[in-house]
Amino acid sequence: MWRRRPGFRAAAPGSALKESALNTEATLKAEATLKAEATLKAGDLAERVQSGDARALARVISMIENGEPRSRSVIKELAPLASGARVIGLTGSPGAGKSTVTSALVTAFRARGERAAVLAVDPTSPFSGGALLGDRVRMQEHATDPGVFIRSMGSRGQLGGLAAATPQAVRALDAAGFGVILVETVGVGQAEVDIASAADTTAVLVAPGMGDSIQAAKAGVLEVADVLVVNKADRPETQRTVRDLRQMTAMSASPWKAPVVTTIAVSGEGIDELMRQLDRHWAWLADSGERERRRLERARDEVTAMAFGVLRERLAVPDELAARVASGQLGPHEAADELLGDL
Repeated sequence: MWRRRPGFRAAAPGSALKESALNTEATLKAEATLKAEATLKAGDLAERVQSGDARALARVISMIENGEPRSRSVIKELAPLASGARVIGLTGSPGAGKSTVTSALVTAFRARGERAAVLAVDPTSPFSGGALLGDRVRMQEHATDPGVFIRSMGSRGQLGGLAAATPQAVRALDAAGFGVILVETVGVGQAEVDIASAADTTAVLVAPGMGDSIQAAKAGVLEVADVLVVNKADRPETQRTVRDLRQMTAMSASPWKAPVVTTIAVSGEGIDELMRQLDRHWAWLADSGERERRRLERARDEVTAMAFGVLRERLAVPDELAARVASGQLGPHEAADELLGDL
């Protein structure tokens, strides 16, 4: 015989229907909002972004990621609104603590009263094609702060540790009034240093005891590092890692010698010193003229990448041309010249 379990409380008559009606109403409202945003003119959407509308900003970044044609008009409207935000890139091997350091830096910048945005480039999900959102999980303490905007972006197979949409997303965040933009890369390997061309200051994170200092030397990461951060400095091999990195940076021919900072980001230890070195590099960029040179190079790389993207879409190799190359009748260089000549 069926018995009611202790503590069981039957639903009030009609409560299920009421809950269903509320859910339906919420769904309809969400759909109406999306339709309204979809019909907004580029100028209106740009104006909402500039006014600090987080929903509009998120919508614009999604348009950029998805390659929607309307995103070109929106970016055109946003470009004059960008005021040159400070862009800091954080890169390093998986497990070095990039997300924890990023979160600690957001806290430090917010303590100064500066609005901060985070673009966290995550590995792409093989199922949904989107970001795995691991960084958002680690930055929950900033979720309710209106002065912080955090966005995860899927790399979508892009090499170099960044997403293809990163430069334009940075432009949108700049136009939205964020004075500091932190770009955190996918855990990089030995050649993925694209962050150097996308940021004003690049901080390379390593963890002691992981062989990172040797990998950094092999990767050429030291050439792109403006600040070297040995995170998880409570580990036994910290001093050896610091010593190795300092010896390597001493051999650099660059006029800027990357300082080596030790941090324990989970407790906030060393973050003040890291902020001081980031500020010191920011001042050096301005005094040396390097800031403008880097930004000019960044713009050049962005235009080049877009031009190649357009060419890739327009260039369709005919089967007949591919067959001639496959059979040895024509070399690939000659075939490429022929294809470009027909463009």
